[in-house]
Parts: sequence; C-alpha cells; structure tokens
Amino acid sequence: MSHIFETELKRLQKVLSTLDEQLDKLERVPVYHGDNFSEQILESMRELDRQNLRIGVQEPYFGRLDFQEDGQLEPNPIYIGKVGASDVETMKPFVIDWRAPVASMFYSFTGGEELAFYQSPDGLVEGEVHLKRNIAIRKRELERVVDTYVKGSEDVSLTDDFLLYRLGENKDNKLKDIVSTIQSEQNDIIRAEKNKPLLIQGVAGSGKTTVALHRLAFLIYEYREQLQADRMIIFAPNSLFLDYISGVLPELGVGHIKQTTFPEWALTQLDNVVKLKHPEEKLQEAFSINRDNEKVMLGKLKGSMKFKAFIEESIIQFEKNLVPTTNLELWNRAIITVDEIKKWLFEYKHYPLLKRRERLVARIKRWMEIELKKFEGTNEKKLLKKEANKRLNAYMKFWPKVTPLSFYTSMMKQKEIVELLPEVLVRETEKNCRKKEVYIEDLAPLLYIHHQLTGIEGKQKFHHVVIDEAQDFSPFQIHILKELTLGNSFTILGDLSQAIYDYQGIEDWNDFKEVFQETGYYELTRSYRSTKEIIEFANEVIKHAEVPVGLATPVFRSGEKVKVIATDDQFTEIVKVLQDLRNENLKTIAIIGRTDVECRKIHEQLLTVGIKANVIEANQSKYEGGISVVPVYLAKGLEFDAVLLIDVDASHYKDSKSDAKLLYVGCTRALHDLRIFHSGEASPLIQGI
Repeated sequence: MSHIFETELKRLQKVLSTLDEQLDKLERVPVYHGDNFSEQILESMRELDRQNLRIGVQEPYFGRLDFQEDGQLEPNPIYIGKVGASDVETMKPFVIDWRAPVASMFYSFTGGEELAFYQSPDGLVEGEVHLKRNIAIRKRELERVVDTYVKGSEDVSLTDDFLLYRLGENKDNKLKDIVSTIQSEQNDIIRAEKNKPLLIQGVAGSGKTTVALHRLAFLIYEYREQLQADRMIIFAPNSLFLDYISGVLPELGVGHIKQTTFPEWALTQLDNVVKLKHPEEKLQEAFSINRDNEKVMLGKLKGSMKFKAFIEESIIQFEKNLVPTTNLELWNRAIITVDEIKKWLFEYKHYPLLKRRERLVARIKRWMEIELKKFEGTNEKKLLKKEANKRLNAYMKFWPKVTPLSFYTSMMKQKEIVELLPEVLVRETEKNCRKKEVYIEDLAPLLYIHHQLTGIEGKQKFHHVVIDEAQDFSPFQIHILKELTLGNSFTILGDLSQAIYDYQGIEDWNDFKEVFQETGYYELTRSYRSTKEIIEFANEVIKHAEVPVGLATPVFRSGEKVKVIATDDQFTEIVKVLQDLRNENLKTIAIIGRTDVECRKIHEQLLTVGIKANVIEANQSKYEGGISVVPVYLAKGLEFDAVLLIDVDASHYKDSKSDAKLLYVGCTRALHDLRIFHSGEASPLIQGI
C-alpha cells in the first residue's frame, strides 16, 4: 500500500466515524409533526442535514485541492464532496460542497504555473495550487487515489487517468452524477449566470444532460434565497428518458424538481380537454422505412413564429369585434350607453380576454344593483332584475365564451390561413379538433391561445427551465415556455446531429434566437461516452447529414474496432455475439433496429431461444437495463456498454440526411463495443468507412 493511499485511508476512516456519529445523533431526534412554526423550521433544517449526511456517509468526498491563498504561509488542504460537512462544535468545515465558490478551482484549474482564483462573496481570492487529487470512494471503501497535479512535477500523464478510469466503468440502467469528473468547459456552463438563457450544442456523449442537471443543483445552492426547487422544471423527450435520468438529482441531494415531457405538461395546462391523436402511430409513421418526408414535415409549420404571429393577429381581430355597437337597455329607460361600455372596456384592457368579459359583466351588474335600489317595491325589483338579466345575457352574445379549442377550430375556417398552412393540413386539423384530438405540434398554438384568453398568474411562472433534446422543440414551444419563466432563466441543450424528428424541431440554433434577444451559446465537442474507434466511425456517418455543427472529438480512450458483419443469417450471428458479450460481464447491451415491428420480431425470436431481453416501445416509462431491443429513434439519450445495430443495409438506411442522423444516433449509444449487421448490400452511409 502506497504512503499516499495509506494517508488518505486514515483520514477517510476518521471522517466516516465523525459523519456516522452526527447522523446517529440526528436520527435519534424525534421528527416534529406539530403546528409550531419555529419548530417546523428547525425540523426542516434537521431533515436537510439528515439527507446530506446519508449521502456523505456513503461517499464523503471525491477530491482534494491544496490551495495557498495569497498572504498565507502554508497551503490548506480542501476536501470536496457532493455535500458539505462541518465539525458540530467548531463549525469548521472538513468537507466543502462541490458547488461552493472555492470548490470551483477543482474544476477550472488544469495545471501550469498560473495563479488560481475563485470569486468569493467578499471578492476575488487568488493563490497557488500545490496539489490536485482525485479520490474514488465507493460504499465507504477507498478504491483509488490519483494525483492529477503536483506543483513542480513535469509529469502530466496522469491528468486524464482518473477520467478514463471513470469512463471505463460499465453502466447500469440509470444515469450517474459526474461531480468527480466535471471538466473545465462543463464547469463554465454549470456556474453560468442565472438570468441568461443558455443554448448548449453538445455532441453525442458530451455529458450535456448531466451538465444541465448539475447546473440545476448549482443554481439551487447558489441562489437558495431566490429559487425554489418546486418552481423549476425539466422537459425531457419521453417517459423512458425521465426514468433513466431520475437518479442524478437525488444523488446530488436535490429533490422536488418536476420532470416531465412537453406533451404531458401541455395537456395538463389545457385541463386535458384534448388528447394526443395516436402518438405511437405518428412516431411509427415518421420513422418508417418508406416515410413520406414531405407529409411528415408539414407539422413544422405550426411550430413557427409566423404561425404564432398569425394567431396573435386573429386574437386582435376577435378583440376588435367585441366592441358593442348599440346601447344596453336593461329595462325601460335603464340605459348604459355604448360610450360608457367602451370606457369600462378600456379600463380593463390590461386583463386577458375572458377576465375582461367577467369584469364587464360584473360592472354591468353593479350598475344594475345601484339602479334597482331606486325602486321600493320588492316584487317590482324582482321582475325588473329578472328582465335585466335576460337582456344582459342576450346582449353579451356579442362576446361569446370561447375556449382555446373552439378558437383554434374557428381559425382553421379563416380564408387567410391557407397562406401559411396547406389546405390538406387545415382540413385535417379542423377534423381532429372536432374530435378533441390534436398532434404534438398543435399544443403550442393551443397553449398560446389559452394564455391570451385566461392570462398567466405569477404562481404559474417557473424559476428555471431545462429543455433537453431541444433540437426537437419548435420556436413556438420555446416562446410558450419563455412567457412562463421569470428572468429568461433557461438551460436549453441538444444536438443538431440528432435532430431526427422531421415533423418538429429545428435545423439551426439560430431558429431560437428569434425568441430570445440574447443568449449564451456553448458548444461541447468532446465526447466522453464512446471509445475513439466508435466516435470516428460515427463521425463518418454524420458527414452525410451536412449538419452545421462540429464533429465529436473523442477523449483518448481506445477500444475494439467497430465490427461490420455481413451475414445472410442475422439472428444466428446476433445470438452468438450476445453469448460472447455476456461472458465479458457487460451490464447493458442494446439490439437497435430500424422500426418497432422489426424490433418486436427480434425480441420474440430471442425469447424462443431462451435469451431474456426487454423490448423498448414508445409508450414505455421504465428502462430495465440488461439486454434491450429498441428502435433507433427511441434509443436517443440512452447509452449501453455494447450495441448491436441490425439491418444496416441499403433499404433500411438510405443515403439521406434523415437516415444519416438516425444511424449516427444508433452508433453513438455504445460505450465500449459496437457491432453493425447487414444482409445484402451495406448501407451507403457505412460503405468505405
């Protein structure tokens, strides 16, 4: 055992003993359930301490930084963990939370003789780093100690050693945190200012999703007086992906952040008065081998800001037609003039349309009650009031009680709409609306109308929004969320090389710049997921798509060459490879097919030969790990130790931009091992690689 390892082991045992003692003491304090406010506050503080200690006793820290602040005689060793810990009596910290300002140097300092610094609440603190050490602790056991920087040492060969060690680990069915291996460019994103929307273009495997989750944890820590976790939200591509990422925030000690999909959230906002029209069928149509791209892409028109402008103008015209042209006579000589009603409407102009209607009716009724007081007879009052309400109801027919759906349906009857949407799409939309069925691309227009009619209350507004796989969002969807978010506090991330949904989404990040006046833009090009061989192979595939972003740069983690297997008996070869891979103790293996139908067929065949596998389908909400059979469009966002891409032939993957993106997605799911199978002629996308 080396001297360094032995020293760190002794310290770990001492820290664990202290943390165990603190946790045991807190666990023995009875949980307060009473109504005393002060005691409730104290109990919430104790519960937070319990949660942090439960994290700390398993893996108390992952790094050490010896930092000598200017003016100090000696360097101070700083241990950094997922959560902070302090001595109960002296309150002196012996583990620093990774989100604390001083801990930022652990990520930003990459070696060299330049001064290190961090921004403290009291100002800039400068100094010198003497040591940067990575420490791997798993379930209270010290596994590995790696010095990635030692002052005065010329040896830089260990700089990426710890990162490669972490990347080489096999994966299970959940995404993990990366606090111990956050890279400098990722750290810049995590700690970026709160009120500037961030656009993050990240190649497959660049860690963009994990970075966004860590940014949420940082924002809650840094702005704990301003932000509430339950007012933050993550939009993910599907329920399966939500399950896959569900463990990261709890690992970081963060809870109560809502995680959902845009359709699920939007339908709830619309009080579920509409339902999605066969979403699985639409997906299967969109990703079929012989898809009609022209038909599929029509849906993008509804996601444009031009369509939003058309709806806005329609609402303005509707509002203009609401101004009455006649006086209101509630009973004989009880007249409210047109000018008076216009005056009242002007006073309510800052209210949304439906609330303006409510205010006007209430104002008229107040006027009516005042006038009725002039009459002494009870019966006469009753008769006049009954007549007045009858006339008021008739009068208010000039202002119908519209709903988002009825307004959207009526819009489809406007002759001007064919200037924006093809007539076939207009008629289909009108027909669907009558059945209270919509496609995903109809949700943003309906929500926009909903907000114009009913308004947005302050309690509805988000403190921060994360949008994952944002290349699949439309500008109109982003605009809707912008209306609902305080201070433009957004983290928007995705990869244009994985923009596989032709019926929605964008082709260039500039499409979102018409929504925000100013954004921060980051491009993550280093891929940490796959081996060098897999990334280089995938890069050759994506060149066929001519995407306006850079190719992935692999970290230097070499592995097996990508194997392209031509065979007339694909299934027999798959079974053989699966047996070989299982002998290598891989935790996650994916068989990725082109369509849902073909994946179900392969799954059934595997079961007949006794191979246990899970088939992943569009309506699925849980990822089980092990061997999975999944259509390529549903694999996006997931990662596996090994991937078997099947049917990579000329008929399944043509030389087109859309097929190149799909195949790129399939290739970049593999961490360590990628096998590509085809019968007959290989896809032109892989020929010559």
